[in-house]
Amino acid sequence: MNVIEDISVYRKRRTLFVVVLLVFFLFFGRLYQLQLIYKDEYGRRSEKNIVRVISTEPVRGYMYDRTGTRVVDNRPAFTVTIMPFEFDRGTAPNLARLLSLDLEVLLERLEKGKMYSRFTPVKIKRDVDFKSLSALAEQRDRFPGVGYQSESKRFYPTRARATHILGYTKEISEQQLQLLGKEYAQGDVVGSTGLEAQYEKALRGAKGHQFSIVNAYGQVLGSFEEGNLDVLPKEGKDLILTMDFALQAVAESLMADQRGALVALDPRDGGILALVSMPDYDLSLFSGVTPPGVWRRLHSDTAAPLFNRATMTRYPPGSTFKMVLALAALDNHIVSPSWRVNCTGVFYVGRKPFADLHVHGSVNMVEAIQKSCNVYFYELMMRTGLDNWHQSGRAFGFGQRTGIDLYEENTGLLPSTAYMNQRYGEKGWTRGYLPSLAIGQGELGVTPLQMAYYAMAIANRGVTHQPHAVQAIIDRAMSREDRLSYETRSMDIRPELWEPIREGMRRVVEEPGGTGGLARIAGIPSGGKTGTAQNPHGPDHAWFVGFAPLEEPEIAIAVLVENAGFGGTRAAPIAGACMERYLHAASIRRQAEQPAVPIASVSTLPTTRAVYRSEQP
Repeated sequence: MNVIEDISVYRKRRTLFVVVLLVFFLFFGRLYQLQLIYKDEYGRRSEKNIVRVISTEPVRGYMYDRTGTRVVDNRPAFTVTIMPFEFDRGTAPNLARLLSLDLEVLLERLEKGKMYSRFTPVKIKRDVDFKSLSALAEQRDRFPGVGYQSESKRFYPTRARATHILGYTKEISEQQLQLLGKEYAQGDVVGSTGLEAQYEKALRGAKGHQFSIVNAYGQVLGSFEEGNLDVLPKEGKDLILTMDFALQAVAESLMADQRGALVALDPRDGGILALVSMPDYDLSLFSGVTPPGVWRRLHSDTAAPLFNRATMTRYPPGSTFKMVLALAALDNHIVSPSWRVNCTGVFYVGRKPFADLHVHGSVNMVEAIQKSCNVYFYELMMRTGLDNWHQSGRAFGFGQRTGIDLYEENTGLLPSTAYMNQRYGEKGWTRGYLPSLAIGQGELGVTPLQMAYYAMAIANRGVTHQPHAVQAIIDRAMSREDRLSYETRSMDIRPELWEPIREGMRRVVEEPGGTGGLARIAGIPSGGKTGTAQNPHGPDHAWFVGFAPLEEPEIAIAVLVENAGFGGTRAAPIAGACMERYLHAASIRRQAEQPAVPIASVSTLPTTRAVYRSEQP
C-alpha cells in the first residue's frame, strides 16, 4: 500500500515538474521573442506610449498691396481642444453648454479625432470668446482632457474689402482632407476661395511639433529630451500683390448699391489694380467661426453675393465689342478706315429691320466708333462674315480663359459657324443672326475680366499680358523673394490698323458727339467705348471699357453695371473716376520718388530673384 502511494506521489511530482518546466520554457521563449526577435518593433511602440507629439500651427502668410500696405493680417484666436484619452464623456453636455456648442457636433468631432489618434488633441471649437475661455479655465478640474491652443485668424485692416479676389479660409472639409493629404488634419484651416486657395501652399507654412513625456494615464510629465527634438512651426510666405487698395476702396464705393463688376489692369504687365464684384460680403465673417445663419443667408440671397461677377458672368457686351469687328474687317482687307455707310436709323436683312438709336448720316469707321453707329456695324458684319469675326474675337482672348491666378474663371461664349451649326443645325440659322452679333448681342457672352484684357490689348496695340494679382512671394525665414513670371502675347495685326480704332475710342471720350464724355479725365487724354447691352430679363446692362493715358497707358478698365441703362451715363462715370484717382495718385508717388512696388518696405532682408510656379489644383 505504501509502495503504491509512493509511486503515485512520484508520478504527481514528475507531472508537476514537467508542467513547470514547460511553463518555464514557454515564458523563456516568449521573453526571447520579445527581447531579441521583436526588439525593434516593440521598442518603437514603447516610445510611442511614453512620448506624445503635439502639432503647433504656423502663422499664415500676410498679403501686401503694391504700395507696401499690409492688406491681410492675422490676429490671435483661441481654440478649445479635447484629448480623447483623458476626456470623461459624462462631462460633454456641460462642456457643450459652456461653449454654446451643439452636443452632437461636439461628440461627432471627438469621435472623428479619436479615430485618428486617442493621444492627439482634437479641435472642438475655434475662435472662442474670452468670456467662455475664462469660464473654462475656472472649471478646468471638471473637464479632464480639455484645453486650448493659441492660433490666429485673418484680419483685414484696410477700408477695401476685395472679397472675391482675396478669398477666405475655413476649417478643412472631409473632401479637402482626402484631397490635400497627410500635411493636413481634422480641424486645420485651409484657403477655400480666391488667392487664399490659389496660393494655399505658400501661405500655409509648415506645422511644428512638440514632444512630451507622458505616463500610462496620459498625463504630461515634462518635455522629451529637454525640448531639443522639438520642431518649430515655419511661418507662411507673404504675397506681394499687384493691387492698389486705395483704388480698390474707391472702386468699391463707386459700385456700392449696384449689381455688377469692375476690373482694372496695369497694361504694362497685366497686374490686377482693382477687382470688384457687387454685391459682396464681409470677409471677416469667415475669419473665425461662421454662424450657420450667416452662411445660409449668404447662400439664399437672390443678389448672389458669393458669386464673382468679375470672372464668372456671361453677359452680352453690347457696343463695346464693335472694335473686334472693325479690326476683323481691316485685317482681312475687307474695308479701309475711310469706307463710309449712310446711316438712316435702320438696317434690313430681307424684311427684318435692325434699328439704331439715331440717324447718323454718312459715317466712316472712326466716326462710327465715336458715335456708336449700329447701322455701320450691321453692314460691316454682313461683309466680314462670322468666321472672320470669330477669329478676331479669339485673338482678343474671348471664348477662353485669360489665365488669371484665381480658381474661378468663365470662358464666356464666342459663337462660330461650328457652334451655330451645332445649336441650330446647318439650315436652322441664316445671315439674319449676324447683325445682332455685330453690336455685341445675340449668342455672345463675356466676363468683365475678359473686357479689361480686351481694353489692355487695344491700349498696347496688340500686346497683352496674362492677368495676375500676385507679383512676388516673400520667404522671410530664408531671406528670399521669388518674382512670379507670366505670359506675354502679341497679336498678329499690322501696327497701322490700330490707329483708327484708338482714334475712334479717343473721340468717344474726348470729342463732342462721343458717347463716353462722362469718363473724361481733366488734363489726361484717354480712350474708351460705351455699351448698352439688351437684357431679355429686365433693364439693359451698362458697359464701359477704356484706358489712360492715351499714348502711354497705365490703366485699362472694364465696368459692368447690371440693369442700369446706358453705358455712357452709368458705367462711364465710374470708370473715369477710377482712372483719374489712380493716375493722380501714381503721379504723386512719382513726384515723391517712391518706387511703384516698394518690396523693401515689406522686408529689408536681402533677396534673390527666381521664378515661382504655383501648383494648380
